[in-house]
Amino acid sequence: MRTTLTLDDTLAKELKRRAAEEGRPFKDVVNQALARGLSPPSHRPREPFTQRTYSLGGVQEGVDVTKALQLAAVLEDEEWARKLRLRK
Repeated sequence: MRTTLTLDDTLAKELKRRAAEEGRPFKDVVNQALARGLSPPSHRPREPFTQRTYSLGGVQEGVDVTKALQLAAVLEDEEWARKLRLRK
């Protein structure tokens, strides 16, 4: 079926680039992109998930990381006590 579409300039450039890169006709690339976009999510190819990581620095002097859970529990208890005092 023939039809006329108005495409966003950046989208049209990307489709043309892919068509040239793959040596395929522009209309085939457009049809494939539309078919992928309209297919149910379970049939769409997934891109691998990547997560950027950042260094948070080393362990600070005087901090014993082996007792981190114990410290977290103490801090949580202190926060609960503070909240209870504010309710009076």
